[in-house]
Amino acid sequence: MRFTDQSSDDTLVKLMTDGVLLAEINRDRDLRRYDTIIIDEAHERSLNIDYLLGYLRLLRRRRPDLKLIITSATIDTEVFSEAFDNAPIIQVSGRMYPVEVRYWPLDELLEESGDYTYIDAAVNAVEKVVDESRDGDVLVFMPTEKDIHECRDLLAGRHLKHAEILPLFGRLTAAEQQRVFAPQGRRRIVIATNIAETSLTIPGIRYVVDTGLARLSRYNPRNQTQ
Repeated sequence: MRFTDQSSDDTLVKLMTDGVLLAEINRDRDLRRYDTIIIDEAHERSLNIDYLLGYLRLLRRRRPDLKLIITSATIDTEVFSEAFDNAPIIQVSGRMYPVEVRYWPLDELLEESGDYTYIDAAVNAVEKVVDESRDGDVLVFMPTEKDIHECRDLLAGRHLKHAEILPLFGRLTAAEQQRVFAPQGRRRIVIATNIAETSLTIPGIRYVVDTGLARLSRYNPRNQTQ
């Protein structure tokens, strides 16, 4: 991270955010300090990741010695392989667990009640989970920080017994974010943005309530706005 850089001339492996790598490109356009670069979670397709992939693709023309590894659980491997000069594809099978999926279309709920949002639907889904089960933490995905606060307030008003409601988003302090990784003996309901989809593994989660929505940063090249 930018404020906790502990690397030196003897460092063999450096772990960094996409923002740090972008800053290094600004200082060293050819990234001569590195012989191998791994881009993880490439399927997130953020503005930073998209730019890095495009830049590294061009950089390999100037630095054919540079090794580039792109990892992801869901990207279209054939398309990426073709874009990077028919690079070899290596597949690693992960462990699979049985998952029960319950789908509650919001359109059907809107027909029953005109004033019904995805936040209301998520809160009702959490209530059903808590009523039907006695153990296992719940992870709820919300698209924005505002939605997280509204969902937390609604859940707090339902007086869920023996449940701890925890928000999780990027602007929280490190200490506040660490609360989701420290079980206190109570059932936890974690309400998070898509920060928890791929980058974080929260122990104890058995149920996931997903609104299907996420807030993503996009760059519009026509009017040059993000």
